[in-house]
Amino acid sequence: MHLIVVGLNYRTAPVEMRERFTLSDKEMPLALQALKQTTGILEGVVVATCNRTEIYAVVDRLHLCGHHIRAFMEQWFKIPRKEFNSHLYMYEDDRSVEHLFRVASGLDSMIIGETQILGQVRDAFLLAQEQQATGTLFNRLFKQAITLAKRAHSETSVGESAVSVSYAAVELGKRIFGRFDDKKVMIMGAGKMSELTAQHLHSNGAKEVFVVNRTIEKAADLAGKFQGTAMTFDEAMDRLKDTDIVISSTGAEKFVISRKHIEAAMSARKKKPLFLIDIAVPRDIEPSCGDIPNVFLYDIDDLEGIVESNMAKRRKEAAIIEEMIELEQEAYQQWYATLGVSPLIRALQDKAASIQENTLESLLRKLPELDERQVKVIRKLTKSIVNQVIHDPILRIKELAAEKRSDEAMKLFVQLFALEDEVAILKAEQIAEEKSRKELISSSRSAESTPGSMRDVEILLSQLAGALR
Repeated sequence: MHLIVVGLNYRTAPVEMRERFTLSDKEMPLALQALKQTTGILEGVVVATCNRTEIYAVVDRLHLCGHHIRAFMEQWFKIPRKEFNSHLYMYEDDRSVEHLFRVASGLDSMIIGETQILGQVRDAFLLAQEQQATGTLFNRLFKQAITLAKRAHSETSVGESAVSVSYAAVELGKRIFGRFDDKKVMIMGAGKMSELTAQHLHSNGAKEVFVVNRTIEKAADLAGKFQGTAMTFDEAMDRLKDTDIVISSTGAEKFVISRKHIEAAMSARKKKPLFLIDIAVPRDIEPSCGDIPNVFLYDIDDLEGIVESNMAKRRKEAAIIEEMIELEQEAYQQWYATLGVSPLIRALQDKAASIQENTLESLLRKLPELDERQVKVIRKLTKSIVNQVIHDPILRIKELAAEKRSDEAMKLFVQLFALEDEVAILKAEQIAEEKSRKELISSSRSAESTPGSMRDVEILLSQLAGALR
């Protein structure tokens, strides 16, 4: 078995290409069903966001299955392969595990440490599980990735610092006002940055929004997004005295707000603070306004400086998460290495339990006078003895399974404990399951596929057979 991820993201593909690989909530179950039927795919999860589309799969053969996944993408999205091949990346086995951990933790995002991707990865996994597209490997791997990401955000401050100009402005406002639910916001101009900043302020509680623009129709359009009021420049200067926060980005060649405007407004505000955000280049607000008492003026350089400082903090926290990811990778690798010995361990446990039960039955025949309580005590003690005897061998075979000569260790384990009969039964079950699976596939390529429990058996038995060849 191998793990593989094939995808494209904001680093490898422009937005016009990423748009062609989007999947709606309605389409996703159908896409998973189609992926399940792709040759060589044993398990599958599709993570599709505005910044990435990634197909995670458990496959029987690496390179050939990479080809089949590309063919699936070509057929499902109806895009010729030659148009998107150069935008794809493909990671295998350990590298794919690391990639998933970094994606879920927000380290592979456009904004380091963002938390939205965690919910998107979780939803993608739960849907795939619901569609019976996952099995032993992905049920373990994705749960581990989600748990790791939650720890990364709770144990570090990677997501706490503002890393966009618009959000940095809001964070500065919080330092001045503490809260926005009783504050009035004035937007000068209808630029995208002004709109984003106003949106953040509005979502943080700012109730009243004034929108000012040379074209009153544009002002009305933007005001409608925040249940605000559109007004002309002259009206706005009269309302400055009632405004707490001004966001300006007009594209004018000269200052649109002068020191005289601000002095007049402040004389009527009775020392109430006024927060000015000048995002325009060239600047809209006369710089000396910042010298007026209780006036807090920030321009684009101030905000970008805060953003860069916060990005440095996030990068520092990201380094801590990288170490967490490394430890989680090792944990997954150890679990995966012992997966192949699970049938051998179960075989030993079953054989030991059978010996214990047969011995107990023989003892009870020889001691018929024992009451129910005594039988219960003896049963518990004999079971404890058997478990203690096999405890160390089980630990040792798990350790050896992670080493290079694991095949030899597992063969020796079978010989030492005379598990040949149990292994033969497992191999017979594997052959029967494989035959049944092939018959199912050949008889129908419908949405019905191998259920998750059968997939678990298939993976375990395949690994066991490989180890014993």
